[in-house]
Amino acid sequence: MNKIPFYQVDAFTDTVFSGNPAAVCIFIDKPDDDLMLKIAAENNLSETAFVFLNNGNIEIRWFSPTVEIALCGHGSIAAAHIIMNHYSQWLENRDEVKFQTRTRGEVSVRKFGDAYQLNFPLDTIQKVENNEILNRGIGTEPTETWKGSTDYLLIYEGEEVIRKINPAHHELKKLDVRGIIVSAPGNNSHFVSRFFAPGSGIDEDPVTGSAHTLLTPYWSDKLNLQHLKAEQLSERGGKLECSLSGDRVLITGKAITVITGVFQYE
Repeated sequence: MNKIPFYQVDAFTDTVFSGNPAAVCIFIDKPDDDLMLKIAAENNLSETAFVFLNNGNIEIRWFSPTVEIALCGHGSIAAAHIIMNHYSQWLENRDEVKFQTRTRGEVSVRKFGDAYQLNFPLDTIQKVENNEILNRGIGTEPTETWKGSTDYLLIYEGEEVIRKINPAHHELKKLDVRGIIVSAPGNNSHFVSRFFAPGSGIDEDPVTGSAHTLLTPYWSDKLNLQHLKAEQLSERGGKLECSLSGDRVLITGKAITVITGVFQYE
């Protein structure tokens, strides 16, 4: 029986039962893709982060219950939180984790007090025409439609509209994208959002750090601000602070460990 260290962390929150839960599995020897996908499906969370500690590097990959994910914010914060607290001997700087990724180069997480700051590559977005599948799937026509490298971004007039959206996930699943972000100005924050990704096995993600690589440049330009406070209006809810730094987006949130154990498989 193989045994690997397993953790579950609520990210983008400091309160249990809120934010976005991510599983973190620690490996020395890399497992194959099929095993990681099976473990992610067994965990049945929006993402499981697989961390490989080898050759002086820290590599990371993220899987939903059905597919590999190119970039995951809450999974990165969760993994950094675990490494800093349990595997700090692998770090040159105890307050920073540098992850090597398959598709996005190096991404890092730094600790500031009791919060963690992601350093992610900026996503470029372009304005596009809305389409019938988006209209049927979301049920409310946006004022603007944008598209990034993996997601649509739909803009609405106010927070109340975002709260009331009840998507038809079977329609959104037809879209050839990772997910659909809906966003509007916030009542108590600069902007709010929700994130739907039924095609990736996630009807609604609680808090999506990577979505803010699109949201931050959009709202920074719209509001003429470099530093923004954001909320994701899922049932669990989450709070983030976002800022631009050249071609990078800095996304800050807190994290708390809720489960520590061992994952066993043959």
